[in-house]
Amino acid sequence: MAQITAALVKQLRDQSGAGMMDCKKALTETDGDVDAAVDWLRKKGLAAAAKKSGRVASEGLVAVSTSGAKGAVVEVNSETDFVSRNEQFQSFVASVAQQAMTVNGDIEALANAAFPGEDGTVADALTKRIATIGENMSLRRTASLEVSEGVVASYIHNQTAPGLGKIGVLVALESAGDAAKLEAFGKQVAMHVAAANPQALDRDSVDVTALEREKEVLSDQARASGKPEEIIEKMLVGRLRKYYEEVCLLEQGYVIDGENTVGKAVELFAKDLGSPVKLTGFVRYQLGEGIEKKEEDFAAEVAATLGN
Repeated sequence: MAQITAALVKQLRDQSGAGMMDCKKALTETDGDVDAAVDWLRKKGLAAAAKKSGRVASEGLVAVSTSGAKGAVVEVNSETDFVSRNEQFQSFVASVAQQAMTVNGDIEALANAAFPGEDGTVADALTKRIATIGENMSLRRTASLEVSEGVVASYIHNQTAPGLGKIGVLVALESAGDAAKLEAFGKQVAMHVAAANPQALDRDSVDVTALEREKEVLSDQARASGKPEEIIEKMLVGRLRKYYEEVCLLEQGYVIDGENTVGKAVELFAKDLGSPVKLTGFVRYQLGEGIEKKEEDFAAEVAATLGN
């Protein structure tokens, strides 16, 4: 019997696009014959995934998973929104979110993590589902939050199944107070994050490049007024304050009560709780953000097919 080496498995995997364990099994079944192994994979429907890898995957699901003081969020993409309602796909994404709790936001580690209930990795399991469901899919990104004491709360917007939807949010609250009350308040803050889409926790967390670009734009706008330089400086201070109120979570108007900032709402909650509370971080994933979607021209496609 031929020796199934790692190099041989890699060769078949590169050629077929199938998962590592499937390639190893195919080579075992075909006594190390790569061409025969490709045919074996094709018959099983496992090599089909390679043909789909070039398609744009911008739909899919965002999933969250939390446990006490820790939480994780993942985004798994598919080509169409229809797949997000597929129970097999939903189950896969939920399992991936559970695994994400162990990798601290490392997407490569997540791809290489063992997939529960199956032989092989998360990446191998994804390849199988590409072949079975018939669409390209991708494990896009993951992040996690953790506090030494307190809770990481979550919220899913446009939920299609428990913990799965179009927008996923994590909010970390550090406190020694009652966990159930922290969880409830944290979910409300997470709902605010989903709606208001802050870009940073506070002023110190604002991206330096984005801030400098904003200062340049605001300065040019102020100078266009023709006012003296000392007036322009005051105008710039006021406009930057408005900018921070728009992008910093703790300075945003809290959409839940419509009266306080988020920072003030945290203070009031801590007073009612009888224990200090610190909002230490948040993560907001919106499905497909930043992915360039291909615009289909169906009329042109039909015309090309007909030779017109």
